[in-house]
Amino acid sequence: MQETVLPSDLGFFSTLAASGSLSATARELGLTAAAVSKHLTQMESRAGVPLVNRTTRRMMLTPEGELYLEHARRILDEINQLSELLGSAKKRPEGLLRVNATLGFGRSHVAPAISKFVAAFPQVSVQLQLSVMPPPLTDDTFDVCIRFGEPPDTRVVARRLAANRRLLCATPAYLARRGTPVTPHDLAKHNCIGIRQGDEAYGVWRLTTGSGAAKKTETVKIRGNLTTNDGEIAVRWALDGHGILLRAEWDINQYLQDGKLVQVLPNCATPNADIFAVYSQRHQMSNRIRAFVDFIAKELAPAAQ
Repeated sequence: MQETVLPSDLGFFSTLAASGSLSATARELGLTAAAVSKHLTQMESRAGVPLVNRTTRRMMLTPEGELYLEHARRILDEINQLSELLGSAKKRPEGLLRVNATLGFGRSHVAPAISKFVAAFPQVSVQLQLSVMPPPLTDDTFDVCIRFGEPPDTRVVARRLAANRRLLCATPAYLARRGTPVTPHDLAKHNCIGIRQGDEAYGVWRLTTGSGAAKKTETVKIRGNLTTNDGEIAVRWALDGHGILLRAEWDINQYLQDGKLVQVLPNCATPNADIFAVYSQRHQMSNRIRAFVDFIAKELAPAAQ
């Protein structure tokens, strides 16, 4: 039985589609234009359908050609991944790495780590995209996503990079003026600075007190005249003395240490917000992804202590 598709056809057709013309393909592959035309004709004969509409000046893929190209590139990508997996222990990371992170944490911690990473691994090219909302777990647009909280999805790999507590804080001047909360319900009497991140409810804080059988979680509906989806802005408003803020320890630790902010309700715990690197199971052994996740984990470790 005659084969409809040969392995050698896949790379040839992908190059043909990217080049845009038979002559450009010939230059790219080091062949004659006649040889390229003959290979294409043989492919179409085996497939039984035209893959390309050719004119003297331009070349366009037929619907069947578009389908062929989509599958060809997918197969070639899987072959490259397999090759990388088999040789990952022997070669240094290389290739394109697509990273997503949240706006504030991405700017302050992920971007500096990437700068050091590419200096250590110059054969890796990194594309960093920062976003307010993390992409869906099933989205294959990114190779690695740095996000807060372990995702409840077995289709992805989530590696914990660092601990991350969220703390309540305010300036000493604000607390002197408005009083210091003693219980979570006291927050209803204060001006609280609201932040929305990801799919969290806007203006709702969940605080846990006690331990064991006495453990109790309360949902507090906060009020305030300042809200934002940018964490850096919220911290600035807190430093200006506008109210009480619930923010990751990473972002406010320096201000707690120098006394510009003080912790409020220190015995209250908030939902887990540890930092994770998330990637699909089929990428878990990728050399460049493993190297990047190992690298950023080491970079974040000192800051988490």
